[in-house]
Amino acid sequence: MASKGVGKLHFIDGNVDTNKYLAILEESLLPVMEECLTSGQDFVFQQDGAACHTKKAIKWMEENNVPLLKWVSSSPDLSPIETLWHEMKKLLSVFGNGAPHQSTISRWYGELKRGRVGAPKTAVTQENVDVVRKLIIEDRHVTYREIEASLKISKTSIQKILHEELGVRKLVFRWIPHLLTEEQKAARVNWCQKTLDRFNSGNSKNLSSIVSGDESLIYCYELGNKRQSAPTKVIRSRSILKRKDGRDICQTTVTADWYTTICFPKVITELQKINPEIRIILHQDNESSHTAQRTGQYLTEENVKLLDHPPYSPNLIPNDFFTFPKIKNRLRGQRFQSPDEAVDAFKDSVMDLPANEWNKCFENWFERMQMCIHLRGEYFEKQ
Repeated sequence: MASKGVGKLHFIDGNVDTNKYLAILEESLLPVMEECLTSGQDFVFQQDGAACHTKKAIKWMEENNVPLLKWVSSSPDLSPIETLWHEMKKLLSVFGNGAPHQSTISRWYGELKRGRVGAPKTAVTQENVDVVRKLIIEDRHVTYREIEASLKISKTSIQKILHEELGVRKLVFRWIPHLLTEEQKAARVNWCQKTLDRFNSGNSKNLSSIVSGDESLIYCYELGNKRQSAPTKVIRSRSILKRKDGRDICQTTVTADWYTTICFPKVITELQKINPEIRIILHQDNESSHTAQRTGQYLTEENVKLLDHPPYSPNLIPNDFFTFPKIKNRLRGQRFQSPDEAVDAFKDSVMDLPANEWNKCFENWFERMQMCIHLRGEYFEKQ
C-alpha cells in the first residue's frame, strides 16, 4: 500500500516464511518499483522487522537495487499497514461470519484501485431481491449457501433481503412467506373472487387470450437433492411467457427496457400469427420490470389488457406452481456445459409438454383461487 492506493493483494494459507516473502516481492514489488521510476516518481520500500523480512530479504533488495527505508524495532504504532490491519480486524469482529463475500471484497478492491471514493454500493438491490424471491418461491428449502453461490453476495446481505425486504422466516428448514395482514388476506380473496367471476370459474371463452408471464433461474446444474453441492453456474432471470397451449415465447435477462422493446413486441407478433384478432390479457406478478412506468405505458399503447395480481401470492402464479417446478424436476441431476445448453434443454422441456398438461395447469389455477377464498386468504400448503 502507498499514499496513492493499494497494489496487488496476496492471500496465503498458513505462515509467511522467507521463501514465500521473496516470491511475493519478485512478483509484485519489482513491477511497482519499475513503474514508479519510469514515470519519474521516487520510490522507497518500507517493511517492519518480522523474521521473514530480514537477512535474505534485505540481501535480495540490495541485489535488485530496491531502496529500503530503515525501520525502528518494536514500533508497530509507526507502521501504516498496521493501522489497515487494525481496521480490517474491527470489521471482521463486527460482522463475524456475515462479513462480505470474497468476491465482494475483490470488487471493492478493484473500485478502490480505480480511484473510487466513498462507501461501496449495497448488494441489497431490487434485482437481487427479485432473484432471491424467485429462488425461495421455486424451492422453499433453498439454503443460505445456495443463495450465496448463485448471487455472490454476503450472508449479511442475504439476511437483509430475506427478512427485511421479503419478510420470510424459516420454519422446519422451509422458507415460509411473511405473515399476511388481514388487509393482504382480504386483497387475495377479492382478487380470486373477481377473477373467478370474470372468467366464469375457468369456463370463459376468453381464457385462451390469457398470457401468463414470469421469470426463473436456470442452473447449469440442477441439484438432485439437498446433500449435493451448490449449482456451479446460474443464468439470472430468464423469462418465459406462455399461453394456455404452452407456447414458449422468449428468454433473456429481464429489465423494463428489454421487456418493452424486445420481449413483448416478439410476443405480440407470435400470438398474432396464431390469431390475428387476438386481444391479449396479460397476467404477471409485481416485480419491478413488470410494474415500471415504462411497461405500463407500453401495454396501454398496445391495447394489452392487464390481469392484475395480488401481492405476496406466488401460489397463484401458474408458472410458479406448475411450469418451473415441473420442468426443473425433469432436468434435476443433469449437468450442462454452457448456459446456452441449459436454456435450450429448459426450452425443449417446455415445448415437449402436451396440451392437456397446460389445460390441467389452468384448471388448477382456478381451483387454487377457490381454495384461497375458502381459507380466507391464508397461504395453503402446496405452493
